[in-house]
Amino acid sequence: MAKAIRFHKHGGPEVLQVDDIPLADPGPGQVRIKHTAIGVNFVDTYQRSGLYPMQLPMVAGNEAAGVVEAVGKGVKDLKAGDRIAYTGVPGSYCEARLVPADRMVKIPKGISDEQAASMMLKGMTVHYLIFSTYKVKKGETVLWHAAAGGVGLIAGQWLKKLGVTTIGTVGSDDKAKLAKAHGYKHVINYSTENFAERVKEITKGKKLPVVYDAVGKSTWDGSLECLQPRGLLVSFGNASGAVPPVNLGILSTKGSLYVTRPTLNTYVAAREDLVKRAGDLFNAVKSGAVKIETTQRYKLEEAANAHRDLEGRKTTGSVVLIP
Repeated sequence: MAKAIRFHKHGGPEVLQVDDIPLADPGPGQVRIKHTAIGVNFVDTYQRSGLYPMQLPMVAGNEAAGVVEAVGKGVKDLKAGDRIAYTGVPGSYCEARLVPADRMVKIPKGISDEQAASMMLKGMTVHYLIFSTYKVKKGETVLWHAAAGGVGLIAGQWLKKLGVTTIGTVGSDDKAKLAKAHGYKHVINYSTENFAERVKEITKGKKLPVVYDAVGKSTWDGSLECLQPRGLLVSFGNASGAVPPVNLGILSTKGSLYVTRPTLNTYVAAREDLVKRAGDLFNAVKSGAVKIETTQRYKLEEAANAHRDLEGRKTTGSVVLIP
């Protein structure tokens, strides 16, 4: 048996409970992993709340790092004792579990388990957003909402390394300082400033080719205002709530704009894409271009508190659970 954090109904953080779950030997194509660190992300809260409905009961979480305990038939490139990490496999809030081997990547030397658990989802999200969804170019200026969050801090560093000028939005002066320290040239506190107006000032009215928005409902209208004609709004999260139904005609009136709603799972569905993105991320961290900092740690049993703090905007950077 293994301890796990499950929810038997959708709702607030209070629905998360500690359960004992059976732990079997790995079947064909599977490995059994003992977790050493578990990532906490907004998508976990969306699944728990029912914004993303899940089959219940469900073990929460989608990302973790750990050590292989046993391998099933047909698994050739992993063995007991290997350090591995993964994301996009629901059910990570537990001490140990079975996982499909083809969704695992080996953690290289120079990367800690906490770093790996903190960056697989966030780091590869940044990778696909800036290299695939919209391929940023040196000299461009882009806007990134929630600049002091786990994804935002990685993005600020990586974009600076690429020679991109970044404008970040945050909700407090302390978070503004944090974003500045992680590569953002301009930081806007949207609790005291109109970010769309500030973007116009910063760009001298030229506006932007792309806006990366993980906040959702509260920033939707302003994000559209920040775009140049034929600009792209990349809506990849709902921290303030889901974007309500919209009249697509607004995209034409604001300059033939584009909108996309991507997910990491689509961009790493193929094994070769997963390995490539993870490898690029690990190399960026090992080179020092991107620093991964775990800023909050909770015991596995404190998962509900971690969710409360994340949803209450009390966290910055990466949050992990320690089994």
